[in-house]
Amino acid sequence: MRVVVGLGNPGYEYEGTRHNIGFAIVDAIAEKVGIDVVEGRGEYLIGEKKVRGEVLILVKPLTYMNNSGVAVREVLEERGLDLKHTLVVVDDFHLPLGTLRLRQRGSSGGHNGLYSIIYHLQSDEFPRLRFGIAAPSMPKEKSKMADFVLCRFDDKEITEVNKARQAACDAIIHTLPERLETAMNRFNTIIH
Repeated sequence: MRVVVGLGNPGYEYEGTRHNIGFAIVDAIAEKVGIDVVEGRGEYLIGEKKVRGEVLILVKPLTYMNNSGVAVREVLEERGLDLKHTLVVVDDFHLPLGTLRLRQRGSSGGHNGLYSIIYHLQSDEFPRLRFGIAAPSMPKEKSKMADFVLCRFDDKEITEVNKARQAACDAIIHTLPERLETAMNRFNTIIH
């Protein structure tokens, strides 16, 4: 069983923003494999289906990015699952646009959504897929990064983002019946 959690912020004003690429990837997987993602019992959207011989559960927390751990904890407790069965999909402004980094564990790397999950579940022992969102338009000043991650991708970036989003979907589906290391070797790359 694999729980895939795409991080983002709910609401129309956040749709298509760099920070919501986790939501976009979950939506793309849902469309690709035919999963209806609907309201859950807590503050999240959820859907599930058997894919490639394993149950795939897709989750979109509605707690806003900085409180993502609350929703992830609710889902795992409700299903009686361990955090190690979870794959979290996040944006990463430290990585060039279109770069995918699949890891088995790690720190938050300064990402508030990952920090919330680590805090609420008291562990950083969970796989994550980081999706690079950096661009030449990224500000040098740290104080302006919030505006950057909450802006939408430029028209000239959309083709690259769509290709990388498709590769991220493939990587996640690839992790279902196989070891994570196999997917890491195949998909940790820059998409151009």
